[in-house]
Amino acid sequence: MALLEAQDVSKNFGGVTAVSKVDFVIPEQSIVSLIGPNGAGKTTFFNLMTGIYSPTTGTVIFDGKPLVGLKMHEVTKRGIARTFQNIRLFANMTALENVQVGEHTRLHSGILGAVFRTPAVKAEEKYADLHGRELLEYVGLHNKADEFAKNLSYGDQRRLEIARALGTEPKLLLLDEPTAGMNPNETATLTNLIQRIRTEKKISVLMIEHDMKVVMEISDRVTVLNFGRKIAEGLPEDIKSNSEVIEAYLGKAYAEAVAKEKEKSK
Repeated sequence: MALLEAQDVSKNFGGVTAVSKVDFVIPEQSIVSLIGPNGAGKTTFFNLMTGIYSPTTGTVIFDGKPLVGLKMHEVTKRGIARTFQNIRLFANMTALENVQVGEHTRLHSGILGAVFRTPAVKAEEKYADLHGRELLEYVGLHNKADEFAKNLSYGDQRRLEIARALGTEPKLLLLDEPTAGMNPNETATLTNLIQRIRTEKKISVLMIEHDMKVVMEISDRVTVLNFGRKIAEGLPEDIKSNSEVIEAYLGKAYAEAVAKEKEKSK
């Protein structure tokens, strides 16, 4: 079944079309990668799915209900969380406090409860603390709970951002270039974490990623954008041999050379 389905989605900024009539499906408990050259419209598409932008045209159905028109916090409550291409942590808060910011969307205490420190509020705070520490342990940061986010290594900051997103208890996790800037060991660790999130927590993952090795290793499906238009979609092995995809990344001459080599080998 489809967890998210976008139909005929477009986004115009004045006379510029950033996303053009894109149809897109994310099956439940799947890992889907969204790839394409720089400026292809990938992050704009993410922003359309998370309430930062509203589509100029088209509809988005998430978990059986319309998504278009919701504000960002409403999208989060519905079950979509994301990380960013440029890490956006609260630098002067601890790792645990950053995760608890994500958990806040699922807490129920109001202003009066916080002022009078009712038993329900205390119980909820205790739960948030324990759950936050569990999420830090899950992403491999169990010994970093009390460290300021700004003092963590780059790879640890990436994992902390994922832990904060998981604190919102999502059904769909959007990762914007999660392995960007990582060394091979950090990339392997994060790739393993993404696979565990899908298999153990039953969370679907939509990922923008430029590391084709990562994309081909863990994706169930790959969708390719170029100049805001969907040019290919399918299994990873089909995408990497698609002539239009090769042309978008490496140019028309290279794509034609590849096609000639294929003909010769037949």
